[in-house]
Amino acid sequence: MTDQIEVAELHGQPVIKLQTPDGAVALVSLFGAQVLSWTPAGGEDRLYLSPQAVFDGRSAIRGGVPVCFPQFGDRGPLPRHGFARQRRWVVSNTRAGKEYAVATLSLADDDETRALWPHAFAAEMSVAIGGSRLDLELEVTNTGDAPFAFTAALHTYLKVREAEALRIEGLRGLEYTDAADGGRLKKETGIGVVIDDEVDRIYHHAPPTLLLREDHRAMGIHAENFPDVVIWNPWVDKCAAVADMPADGFRRMLCIEAAAVREPVELAAGASWWGRQSLVAM
Repeated sequence: MTDQIEVAELHGQPVIKLQTPDGAVALVSLFGAQVLSWTPAGGEDRLYLSPQAVFDGRSAIRGGVPVCFPQFGDRGPLPRHGFARQRRWVVSNTRAGKEYAVATLSLADDDETRALWPHAFAAEMSVAIGGSRLDLELEVTNTGDAPFAFTAALHTYLKVREAEALRIEGLRGLEYTDAADGGRLKKETGIGVVIDDEVDRIYHHAPPTLLLREDHRAMGIHAENFPDVVIWNPWVDKCAAVADMPADGFRRMLCIEAAAVREPVELAAGASWWGRQSLVAM
């Protein structure tokens, strides 16, 4: 480790702390390879981490950027959102320069994962910060001798000042699956998506770049090789039923998730896939 990359603790759990000379900082949990905090240079934390999140080394952590793999949601036989977010990853590489810091964490199959999902794999999660930018990349390799398929997402919780006062631009005209309305397929007609009720949508064939606008700031959200984008806010009733979120937590968060959901990724033996999400604070 270097003075820009060090091992630290958050609520008793080990994290990697990335920092750059210009003041950007991120915390990445070894449990789940989950980014828990990201403060761009000269700014404030732009990721939502629930004040009631559980840090026991077993439970999924509510907030930050959970890694959903090899299953998104309940679209399959595995535990919700797969097992990667509840596994201990190892730090496989770190590097830093004058304008950046990067950490890569790795996960491979073992007896416990194969009992749930009988495939050999290697996964890497790379986290890079610098200036006003956070870059996240998930790479999956089929290390076995038979093909497999999976769904995945970077379940990004953004911290917002007021959910009802924001607007998401770039989704007009897209088809989406509305999980809050029985999974019906709909078409987005609004110039900007606003949050004034429960929103649980998977937009298909998403454009590479979206813009999240708030009253006095914005966030550019860029994705590569993820064909879907998930927009989620639980709103009043569902948030109140979530044990690890405060009752008013829905007002301070919005999930915009780079995802591969509708069409599972199919990997031949020895093949690799990657997907990336970048956030740029404005």
